Amino acid sequence: MSAAPVSEIHQDTLELLEWPRLAEHLAGFAGTAAGRRHCAGLSLPDHPAESRRLLLETTELLALDGLCEGGLSLQGAGDIAATVALCAKGGCAGGEELLALAATLATARRLRRQIEDPELRPVTTALVAELRTLPELEQRLHFCLEEGGRVADRASGPLEAVRRQLLALRGERRDRLQELVRRYGSLLQDTVVSERSGRPVLAVKAGAAAQVGGLVHDSSASGSTVYVEPQAVIPLGNRIRDAEGQERELERQVRSELSALVGEQAEPLDHLQQVLVRIDAGLARARYGQWLGAVRPELADSADAPFELIDLRHPLLLWQERRQGGRPVVPVTIRVGPELRVVAITGPNTGGKTVTLKSLGLAALMARAGLFLPCAGTPRLPWCGQVLADIGDEQSLQQNLSTFSGHIRRIARILAALPAGAAVPEGAALPQGPASLVLLDEVGAGTDPTEGSALAAALLRHLADRARLTVATTHFGELKALKYADPRFENASVAFDVETLSPTYRLQWGIPGRSNALAIASRLGLDPAVLAVAAAQLEPGGEGDVNRVIEGLEQERQRQQEAAEAAAALLARTELLHEELLQRWSQQKEQSAELQEQRRQRLELSIREGQGEVRRLIRRLRSVGQEVRVGGRVAGETARQAGQRLRHLEQQHRPLPERRDHGGWRPKAGDRIRLLALGKAAEVLAISDDGSELSVRCGVLRLTVELAGIEGLHGEKPAPPEPPPQVRIRSRRSPGSRGPEVRTEGNTVDVRGLRVHEAEAAVEERLRGANGPVWVIHGIGTGKLKRGLRDWLSGLAWVERVSDAEQGDGGPGCSVIWVK
Repeated sequence: MSAAPVSEIHQDTLELLEWPRLAEHLAGFAGTAAGRRHCAGLSLPDHPAESRRLLLETTELLALDGLCEGGLSLQGAGDIAATVALCAKGGCAGGEELLALAATLATARRLRRQIEDPELRPVTTALVAELRTLPELEQRLHFCLEEGGRVADRASGPLEAVRRQLLALRGERRDRLQELVRRYGSLLQDTVVSERSGRPVLAVKAGAAAQVGGLVHDSSASGSTVYVEPQAVIPLGNRIRDAEGQERELERQVRSELSALVGEQAEPLDHLQQVLVRIDAGLARARYGQWLGAVRPELADSADAPFELIDLRHPLLLWQERRQGGRPVVPVTIRVGPELRVVAITGPNTGGKTVTLKSLGLAALMARAGLFLPCAGTPRLPWCGQVLADIGDEQSLQQNLSTFSGHIRRIARILAALPAGAAVPEGAALPQGPASLVLLDEVGAGTDPTEGSALAAALLRHLADRARLTVATTHFGELKALKYADPRFENASVAFDVETLSPTYRLQWGIPGRSNALAIASRLGLDPAVLAVAAAQLEPGGEGDVNRVIEGLEQERQRQQEAAEAAAALLARTELLHEELLQRWSQQKEQSAELQEQRRQRLELSIREGQGEVRRLIRRLRSVGQEVRVGGRVAGETARQAGQRLRHLEQQHRPLPERRDHGGWRPKAGDRIRLLALGKAAEVLAISDDGSELSVRCGVLRLTVELAGIEGLHGEKPAPPEPPPQVRIRSRRSPGSRGPEVRTEGNTVDVRGLRVHEAEAAVEERLRGANGPVWVIHGIGTGKLKRGLRDWLSGLAWVERVSDAEQGDGGPGCSVIWVK
C-alpha cells in the first residue's frame, strides 16, 4: 500500500475536526464580501512568528473596536480586485464599480487614521504604514461620477453640450405630441402617450390609423387599438436616437479615462485591497473571540512546551448552544507536562472522549490561525505545525474497506506525514522543529481485541518517539498499564454516572476509565442469572480486578476532591475574616488619628490666640512710652519672653511631616498586580527605563499605566522610582545651611529704625520662607536692637546659629542667621 501525499492527511484532519464549519462561523463576523471569503477559506500560517503576529493583530483590533463608538467599521469598503484587474488590462469599468472604488479609498484612509498609533498598536500600524489611499484619484472619480454611477455633465464639455441638445429635442417632441393629442383626440382610445420599442406612440382606434398617419409599432390583443408613432415626430425621434448614441460614446470615453487612471495605480490598489481584507479578517477574529468569551493564547517557542488549557470548551458546541439552543457545553481541562508524549483516554461510549480530541485539535489550529481560545485563564501550548487526526469510521463499500482497514490507511498517512528520525530515548527532548499533535479515536478497534491491543500499544510507543503529543481514545485495558512502564504515558478517563446511566463529560486525569457494561446491563433490567454467569467468567487478576482497582481509585479521588473543596471553603472563610479584621483595625486607626489631630488643632488654636494676646500687650506697653516694671523686670521684656515660650510650645506640637513607608516594593516583569482604575488584576509585561510607567496585560487588553496607578495583590504600594543622577553645581555652603552663601535682595531684611518686637515680626516672616541663610541689617547704634534680636533668635529651635556678616556685607551692623 503506497503512502498518500502529506497534504491529503492534513486536509482529512481539517474535515474530521470540522475546521471548515468553524471558518464559516468566523466568516459571519466579517464586514465585507472579500473578508468573508478570506475567513471562509481560512488558511494556517507556516511559521510561528506569523501566528504570533496574527494574535497581536487580533488583540490590537479588539481593543480598538472597543474604543471606537459603535465599533470599528468597514462601511464603504468594497471588493475592488476585479475592477482593478479589468482596468489594469485596459478595460473600461462601469460607473458604479468606479464609485465603489472611490468609496473604498475613503474607507481605507479613515481606517488608517483610526489605527495609526505606534505605541498602542505597533503591529496594525505597521500593516497600514505603506498604505496609499490615492486622494487625487478619489477626488477625480467623485468629480466625474454622480450617485448611481452616472457620468456627470461637468466631466466633459462635449458631453454637457450633447445632453443640452437632447433636453431640447425631447422637449420639442413632447410639445408636438401634446399638440397631436389635442388635434386627434376623437380618434384616440386615450390621451396618454405610451412607448413601444423606445419610441413614443399614440393609442389610435383601429379604423382611424390612416387618418393619423405614421409608423405602427404594436396593436392591442383585441385588435381594436393600434399604437402609432406620428409622422410629425419621427424625424425628431431619429435625431434623439443619434444624440443618445453620441451621449453613450462620450460617457464611455470618460469612464475609459477614469479606468486608465485606475489601471496606472493597479499595484497600490491591489495592496490596499489586501490590507483591507487583513483588517477585516483580524476584526472578525477579534469579534468572534469576544463572542465566544475567549482569551489570547501564549504560543511557546519550544516544541517540548507543556499544554495548559483550563476549562476548554468546544467552539462548535458553544455555537450550537447559543445559536441553536443546544445543551450547555461542559468544559474540559488539559494539562500535559513537557515529559509526557502519549495520553490514553478511556471510558464508556458517548462520554465525551471524541469531543475532547476535537476540542484539543481545534484549539491547536485556532491558536495557529490567530484566533483566541474559549478557555479560562491564559491558555499555553506549543505552536503545532502538524495536527493529524484519525477520528470516526472510514468504511467504504466501493473501495472494499472495513472499519479496521479504513483506520489503518489513515494511520499510515499520519506516520508518513510525521518527520522521520531515530527513536527518542525516554526522558529526552524531541528534535528541534514544530510540534506535532496526533489524535487517534478508538485506536486498534475493528479487529480481534488481542491483536488490536498489541498493535495499538506498538503504535503509541512509536508515536511517543516521533510526535510531541499523541492523544488516543481506547477501550483496551492493556493500554491503561502503559503508564506504569513508560513515564511518557499518562491515563485519563471520562466520568460516568452508573446511577443515572448518563455520562458527566468530565475528564479525570491519572485514573483510567473502567468498564461499566455489567452495571449498565443490570440497570437496564438484564436477567440477573446472565449477569452472575458473566461476572463469574471474569478471570482473577484480569479485567475484573483492574476495574475494582479503578473503582477504588475513583472513590479515593472523590474523597480527595471533597476534602479539597472543604479546604477551599475554609480558606475562603478565613480570608473573609482576615479582611474584616484588617478593615476594623484600619477604621480604629483612622478614628484614633482623627481624634489626635482634633486635639492638636485645638491646642494650636489656643497657642495662636495666646501669641496674639502677647503681641497686643506689647503694642499697648510700647504705646505708653515708658517702662513698666512687673516683679523687678520690665513688663515688655516679660511679655516678649512669654511669646517665645508660646512659640516653643507651638514647635513641640507641630505635626511631623508625613513619611510614607513603601517597604521598598517594586513590581517586576511577570508579576501580578492590581489596576486601581479598573479594580482588576493584570500581568506586568515591561517597565519603562525610568520605572515610572508599566506595560501590563489585563485579560485581552494591553495597557500602559503609571506606577502610581497600581498596587500589589495584597495592597502593597509601589516605591517611587529612584531619581536619575543629576549634575550638582558645587557652591560654598555653611554646614547647617540649605542655600549658598550669597546675599541677595530676596534673603535680606532691613530692620533699622524698628523696635525689637517689630523687628522680630519682620525677621520671623522672612525666616518662614527661607531655604538658606538670611541677612538682617540692624545697624550698630547703641546695640540694643542687635542684642534683643540675638536673644530672641537664641530661643528658636529651628535656628542653628547667628553670626556677624562679612565686612563686605555689613560687618557688625548685619547679622547672618543660619537655619536648620
